[in-house]
Amino acid sequence: MAATADPEPRDWARLELPPTWADELDLGSVRGLRRFFRILRGKRRPVELPPGMPGADLIPNYVRQEFHNLPNGNYSRKITRGYSKGFDISMLGVMRRLRRRMAKDLLAAPGRDGLLDVGTGSGRLAAAIHARGGRDVWGLDPSPYLLQHAARSHPEVRFVQGLAEDLPFADERFCGIGVCFVLHEMPPKQVRAALREMHRTLRPAGRLVIVEPSPEQLQPWRLTDVLPLRGWRRVYYRALARRVFEPFVPAWHKLDKVDLLRAAGFEVLDDVHGMPTCRWVARKPSC
Repeated sequence: MAATADPEPRDWARLELPPTWADELDLGSVRGLRRFFRILRGKRRPVELPPGMPGADLIPNYVRQEFHNLPNGNYSRKITRGYSKGFDISMLGVMRRLRRRMAKDLLAAPGRDGLLDVGTGSGRLAAAIHARGGRDVWGLDPSPYLLQHAARSHPEVRFVQGLAEDLPFADERFCGIGVCFVLHEMPPKQVRAALREMHRTLRPAGRLVIVEPSPEQLQPWRLTDVLPLRGWRRVYYRALARRVFEPFVPAWHKLDKVDLLRAAGFEVLDDVHGMPTCRWVARKPSC
């Protein structure tokens, strides 16, 4: 049953979250760093949610994985803080430009109030939307640890815990929804459910903007890739994609994104394929 009122955001910035086993890693010592890198190279294991963690009963099994090879996945104080800082660095500045473009596309919809960043992580897309003039900006993520980093860095945004496939908001709540590097981390069934939820919570003429990794990242590279100007970046992104654990990426790349969006009720306005990302802009029909 759809919500009839907004969820009440927790005070994530000041909430005392329980530590996990990954927080015991001493990354300030040589021994601790050696252990950390052994874990990165070792066998992945299911995420352990500590007793007393907010929303533990909300987290489905597919989310309880060590995405990106992170010890205990997105559930730790320490490792998620490092990942939040390091992701943009690893992407060579591409994501900052893309978030600004996403904010511009979202704010082209009628109205500038009521905008949602699904899978907000450290909150950077939500912050970019607010910086461009968006009002009543929300961020949603299943991980309370990521939400805490986001809330401390971006107090101008309201952050809530939740899942893309079960949005805790009323029908037609938002004029724009942004999704950045999220859907490729979900099984196809949940992707379809998430798109239906975004359609439900968007107002007529509201926009959905999606950015996800390019399938080119998984293609084998050739020597000719490095010959054009800046061609070395293609090699770099392909090498990076092969180093991180993304269990649902192959299934995501097999999906026809335009068909997915149309099946969920959207009109597709833009379908841009590039490297290292692809972007889709869609609109909920007015009638």
